[in-house]
Amino acid sequence: MHIAVILPRWVGDAVMATPLLRAVKSHFGDGARITGVMRPVVADLLAGTGWIDAHVFYDRHGRHPAHHFGGAARALRLDRADVTLVLPNSLSSAALAWAGGGRRRIGHAGHRRRWLLTDVVRPVREEAIVPPPVAFMELAAAIGVPAGPLDVELATDSDQRARADELLAGLFPDRSGPLVILNDNSSNGTARSWGVDNHAALSRWLADREPGVRVLVHCGPADREQARAIVARAATPAVRGLGDVAELPLGLSKALYERADVSVSSDSGPRHIAAGFRVPSVALLGPTDPRIGRSDPERCVEIRRDLACSPCDRGECPLRHHDCMRLIGVEEVGAAALGMLRPSTSGPAMRTG
Repeated sequence: MHIAVILPRWVGDAVMATPLLRAVKSHFGDGARITGVMRPVVADLLAGTGWIDAHVFYDRHGRHPAHHFGGAARALRLDRADVTLVLPNSLSSAALAWAGGGRRRIGHAGHRRRWLLTDVVRPVREEAIVPPPVAFMELAAAIGVPAGPLDVELATDSDQRARADELLAGLFPDRSGPLVILNDNSSNGTARSWGVDNHAALSRWLADREPGVRVLVHCGPADREQARAIVARAATPAVRGLGDVAELPLGLSKALYERADVSVSSDSGPRHIAAGFRVPSVALLGPTDPRIGRSDPERCVEIRRDLACSPCDRGECPLRHHDCMRLIGVEEVGAAALGMLRPSTSGPAMRTG
């Protein structure tokens, strides 16, 4: 059997698809060949897991024409899948499954795409929000895959781990305490950002209270200036960042998070990468609905403000006050992170105010 899986384009959603990939591979074993249909960055994200046998790159907004809709559809038609699992709930992804010639095309309803699918698992209703790992596993159940663990999972290789160790040793030559990684980046706009000043203040707060702590400011290639600004304003050797690291491949980020003791992040991809390595996390939630991002609820403290305008799920604050993020306090976040470094009898929970 040949199974194609059209994966989400966003890193966080792709991490939340790992329980499905693991379950499908475990159930069918050598009896099925699994092709992942995904952006190149998602291929990097999933490298090392061993659940995907081949890939077709699909990035309709990318620079390479061969990765656009037509190129991906042609690649799929050359090796028609017996089953195509359509994980994103979008019209374009269902259209790709149809154009790619998948014999069975399984997905959720919505976005006027029923006619493109052979199997509609269930109608999507806004009043019944289902966390992505659960929703994805519903698709696997349609081809006989039994329910399995919903723990998300990622992997690294020895070269990535060695590079992370070398980098940390260079950034923190005189420190060996717990590693806390901060992330404030999101490709979905500024509404999810907590800001440079808050992250700098949090860094100093942690450095004052946790001897030897190493606070690493994470960033991608497009966010170097923000990372540099946080480090400069924190003004302590306990805080270093990736802003001046020449190469920032996703594999390096994975290996760094694998070594972290605590992650503090906005609701973005790195939050879910941390979850993939079972790292205790503090998630700062502003405009997003917390129910659609719970990749590791047992090890995550969610901090959000209970406001009439939140969640709005907008990339930019439509009211221009950013209260859902602005009103989250530094000491509240610091106490949550410190509590994870010094575990107590109470477990993670959502905090609203």
